[in-house]
Amino acid sequence: MLIAKKKALSTLSLLLLPFTLLLAQQDTDFMRSMGKMYVVVAVILAIFIGIIIYLIRLDRKLTKLEDQIKNHE
Repeated sequence: MLIAKKKALSTLSLLLLPFTLLLAQQDTDFMRSMGKMYVVVAVILAIFIGIIIYLIRLDRKLTKLEDQIKNHE
């Protein structure tokens, strides 16, 4: 019974694969045609830069705390 379910699921997924690829292509073209792709890239870039700035500030604070601990001992 389990093997039959696996076969049915794999057959169904193989039959639907071309449709999902077609839909994915249409979504990509839609995003490019509407100019939204650049907005998505800009948002991802802004988030990435924000994370890097946060990590740099955190590293500086930790370095300062480590120096205070070394000077205190």
